[in-house]
Amino acid sequence: MNFDIARKRMVEAQIVSRGVKDRRLIEAMLKVPRHVFVEEAMAAQAYSDTPLPIGEKQTISQPYMVALMTELLELSGKEKVLEIGTGSGYQAAILATLADRVYTVERIRLLALKARKALDSLGLLNVNIKISDGTIGWEEEAPFDAIIVTAGAPDVPEKLVDQLSPGGRLVIPVGNQFEQILVRVIKQEDGSLIRENVTGCRFVKLVGRYGWGTEE
Repeated sequence: MNFDIARKRMVEAQIVSRGVKDRRLIEAMLKVPRHVFVEEAMAAQAYSDTPLPIGEKQTISQPYMVALMTELLELSGKEKVLEIGTGSGYQAAILATLADRVYTVERIRLLALKARKALDSLGLLNVNIKISDGTIGWEEEAPFDAIIVTAGAPDVPEKLVDQLSPGGRLVIPVGNQFEQILVRVIKQEDGSLIRENVTGCRFVKLVGRYGWGTEE
């Protein structure tokens, strides 16, 4: 399979055609090899228009959702970004291509180690991974210019809002454990918040103290 051709088709058919316009983001999606972040047996499906299982009851998000959530962060290249839910590492790779520094938190050790290996193989050394409860954020590295949460939460965790810089953007799926609304929160310079509902979505649940509690 020619992954370069598959990746180009993915970007044209699934991302550009659905209205994603950020040129730097489009270039990043063309550049980052998504197949590196899935199991070898599923590499041929890496550029399909769907989430894929990555083990541990987790998924790699649909390419369009990765692009949409990233575009909502409005990255210029200078930002310090926090990601909650490293998963496969693919979203972190896109962020690392578009921002100055990426801090990503994953509660499942095996996934964090696999993501680190994949990111290192691509030379993406501006990504820091922490194995912890992502709903707490990464307080010692706060504040962040942008925060992205790749799992569905019952509401926006105040812990994460507190770690957002004035002028910063937070993107998170909010709803029940089966379906959510993608929400963007913008923190104004005076600390007040603007909350925007973007679109319906479905993510695995955000497990942690300020999410759906601990996994049984």
